Amino acid sequence: MTFPNEYLGMPVKIDELDHENRTFFNYCAQHDLHLQRCNDCDLLRYPATTACPFCACPNATWIPVEGKGVIYSYGEVHHAIQGAFRKHVPYLLLLVELDTQKGRPGPFDGLRLTANLVSSDGELATPELIQQVGIGSRLRIIYKDVTEQVSIPLFTLDEQAEQPENPWRYPIE
Repeated sequence: MTFPNEYLGMPVKIDELDHENRTFFNYCAQHDLHLQRCNDCDLLRYPATTACPFCACPNATWIPVEGKGVIYSYGEVHHAIQGAFRKHVPYLLLLVELDTQKGRPGPFDGLRLTANLVSSDGELATPELIQQVGIGSRLRIIYKDVTEQVSIPLFTLDEQAEQPENPWRYPIE
């Protein structure tokens, strides 16, 4: 079974044989972030895979993790490659480092997810919101429902967290 639905005018499809991603997005549909934890080395991993990237063990357990972290890096899109995104520029593509498992297995390792920056209601961030964030900004996960079985994880500013006074931004002007 596939999910022939759309998000922002783009098709969303997860093949029925893609068990790992199907499971990940099913948890997201419950507005719950779950990641795989290796049964041998105990490390979490993302994206979901059939074997641990650290020790190659094929066995893992899905566990809940807190969806909070910081912007590790980002890209600010001003020219949409996909036509469906033209009306949404500028928008941010985020690389978010979760607080969970930070610095493991090494000092520069961590769980990092890619997502868009959105407002607290799940809509793509306005240019004003985009200007407020940068590397180090504190975020929390929210979900945009696509179907009953699939929700897309997105990130918004964590209003309850202390934010950096001047988050670092790429100079673009």
